[in-house]
Amino acid sequence: MSFGERLAAAVGEHGVLCAGIDPHPPLLAEWGLTDDADGLARFADACVEAFAGHTAVVKPQSAFFERHGWRGVRVLEELLTAFSGTGTLTLLDVKRGDIGTTMDGYADAYLAVGAPLGADAVTLSPYLGFGSLTPALDAAADAGRGVFVLARTSNPEGADVQLATFGGRSVAQAMVDGAAARNAAAPGGVGVVVGATADHDLDLSALDGPVLAPGLGAQGAGPADVAARFAGVRGTVLPAASRSVLRAGPDPAALRAAAESLRDELAGARA
Repeated sequence: MSFGERLAAAVGEHGVLCAGIDPHPPLLAEWGLTDDADGLARFADACVEAFAGHTAVVKPQSAFFERHGWRGVRVLEELLTAFSGTGTLTLLDVKRGDIGTTMDGYADAYLAVGAPLGADAVTLSPYLGFGSLTPALDAAADAGRGVFVLARTSNPEGADVQLATFGGRSVAQAMVDGAAARNAAAPGGVGVVVGATADHDLDLSALDGPVLAPGLGAQGAGPADVAARFAGVRGTVLPAASRSVLRAGPDPAALRAAAESLRDELAGARA
């Protein structure tokens, strides 16, 4: 199955919520865990127990694993493996972007067949030019993985670059159009990241791929905001929430209940 097909199956089974896995130091402390690889591993185990087979997509933030060095990266690799085959897809938030052989290296690490940190999908930054992503996009297509390209992000600092215009369109729209051009040949494999915290003013009608919509919960967007800001989008919209779900931990049953409650609120807002 292609990434688009697997995503459709996961969303059909579990709803559209994308649950963030962000083990930052204050959250580890709230959970009574040590800020080291051992605490990280316990955090990861609880998330697997809570979400695997119950949530459509989980989004581990790579930075919070990398900060623990090779031991943290090992926990991340084990986390990705634990979700494999459960029906819950992994979207690794790495925001990689570079050129030439360096982009080849990132593709080998995250997207190629047999990639050691291979997730079902990753986030990519196109702000060295959309064309610089070609090695990663090709590797993802060959391996049946997906990518989500940053377009209009939820942080306010992004507007200076993303809303700059050239040739009658914004930079963010150019990134959406680049993703749409890739999907014209193979629909569903290239998504975009568009924040749910503000009106995005993008034309997503030709995308033919999914939208990752961060900002749900602690960043201020609610289910009604998501429904309004992405009304009419034909592809799958994945609202992403982290803190508003993870603060229910460390008990896996409580985490799962928080995710399912937010999932149901999203479904109700779309109805």
